[in-house]
Amino acid sequence: MEEYLDLFEKVITQTSPKVDYIDIRAGMSNNTSILMKDGDVDEINTGMSLGARIRVLKNGAWGFAYTTDLSKLNKITDTAIKLSDSLKGDVELSESEIIKDKVAVDVKIPFKDISIDEKKEIMKEANDAATIDKVNSTTVSYADGELDEIFMNSEGSQIQMKTSRLRMALNASATDGEIIQFGHGSLGGVKGFELINDADIEEFGRKIGEKAVRLLDAEAAPSGKFPVIADPELTGVLIHEALGHAVEGDLILQNDSILKDKMGETIASDIVNIFDDASRKDGFGYYPYDVEGVKTKPNQLVKDGKLISLLNSRETAAKLGMTSSGNARSIISDQPIVRMSNTYLQPGDNKFEELIEDIPDGIYLKGSRGGQVDTGKGIFQFNAAEGYLIKNGEIATPLRDVSLSGNILETLKNIDAIGNDFKLSVGFCGKDGQTAPVGDGGPHTRILDALVGGMG
Repeated sequence: MEEYLDLFEKVITQTSPKVDYIDIRAGMSNNTSILMKDGDVDEINTGMSLGARIRVLKNGAWGFAYTTDLSKLNKITDTAIKLSDSLKGDVELSESEIIKDKVAVDVKIPFKDISIDEKKEIMKEANDAATIDKVNSTTVSYADGELDEIFMNSEGSQIQMKTSRLRMALNASATDGEIIQFGHGSLGGVKGFELINDADIEEFGRKIGEKAVRLLDAEAAPSGKFPVIADPELTGVLIHEALGHAVEGDLILQNDSILKDKMGETIASDIVNIFDDASRKDGFGYYPYDVEGVKTKPNQLVKDGKLISLLNSRETAAKLGMTSSGNARSIISDQPIVRMSNTYLQPGDNKFEELIEDIPDGIYLKGSRGGQVDTGKGIFQFNAAEGYLIKNGEIATPLRDVSLSGNILETLKNIDAIGNDFKLSVGFCGKDGQTAPVGDGGPHTRILDALVGGMG
C-alpha cells in the first residue's frame, strides 16, 4: 500500500481548505475461508480486495464515500464533499494525538505459505476427532485474512498497519434418537498459521464431540434463583453483553443505555474491575490503532465497582466531554461506529475449589450458546452451553438447556467472589449490521441469587 502514500497526501492537501476535516482509510486484504460439512468441503472462497474510503467533515456533517478503484479517489472525494454540503449536523471531534507510525503483527508462518490442501487436512483432522459414537453431524469453518492498511488525516497523522487474523470453529451435533445436543468450540488469534500448528487439533475436535454426547445424558435444569458459578467463557459473554454494550458512547447518547448518567456511581460489587483493551495482543479483538488513528491502551471501565469510563469514538467523546478511547471500528467500506475490542473481568484471588466449597445448592454454568440484551431496560438472557448442579460444595449432576437471565446492575452487584484463572474467548460481535472480531473473557465468577431457567 506504500506506493499510494503520495496519492493520498495529494488528495488531503487539495481537499483540506474546502472542509473542516478529512481522513482517508485504504487497504488491501487477502482472505481465505473454507467450510466443511460432515467431513466434505462445502465451499472455498479466496481472493484479494482493494478499497479506499474518504470521510470529510464540513459544517458539522459527515460525507462518506468508498471505492474499489483508486483512480477514482478524486471523484469519491467530490462525492463526500457534496454529501456533507447537503446536510447540517452538530458533529465535532475530540482532540487526538497526531501519530506517524508503522506497525505489523508478529507472524511466524504467513498464511500464503500453507496450501489450501493443508488447511483442508487440518479441518478434516478436527472433524474426524469430533465424529465419535452418537455424533451425527459436524461443521468446521476456517478463515484467515491479511490486511495491509493505511490511515491518513488532515491533522497530520499517517499510520500503516499490517494485520493477520485466523479463526477455526467446529460445531458437532449428537443424538440418541430422541433428543439432539450440540458441542461448539473455536480457536483463533491475531497472528499467523503458527496458531494452528501450536494447537492440539485432535484434542480440540474430540472435546467438542464429547461435549455434544455428554449433554445427551444431562438432565433438564431446575428453574429458580441459585448461586451460580460462571466459567471464563460465560463470564466473558456476560461482561460483553451486559456491561460492554451499555458503555458504548453512541448508545448512551441515544438514551438506550441503563448506564446513562451513572458515571462515578457504584454499578457492581466492589471486587469488580472491568477493562476493554484493544492493545492486548493475545485477544482476538486486538488492534494497535482504531479506524480514526487513535492509539489503543487498556481502558478501565469499572474500578472497584464504580463506573469510571466509557467506550468512545472521537465524535461521541466530543459530545460527552471526553476523549476518544480508541473504539471507533469498521471494515473500510463501512462508517466507523463505537465497538468493543477485548472486554474482560479482571481475575481475583480465589481458586475454583474455594468458589464452590461453601455452596450447598447451586449451579455451575459453562460456555455460551448466545443470548440477548436490552441495554435500555438493563435486562439480559443468555443460554449456557452446559451446566452442573453443585451439591454441598461438589460438582454433581450434568444439566442441559440452562439459561441465565436478570437485571444488569443487580447481577453485577451480586458478584461476590472472583477466580484467579483467566481466559479470553474468540468471537464476533454484531451491531448496526456490522460485524467485528472481539475477545471477551475473565475468570470463574460467583454470582449470588442468579435467575436460572430450565427447559424441562
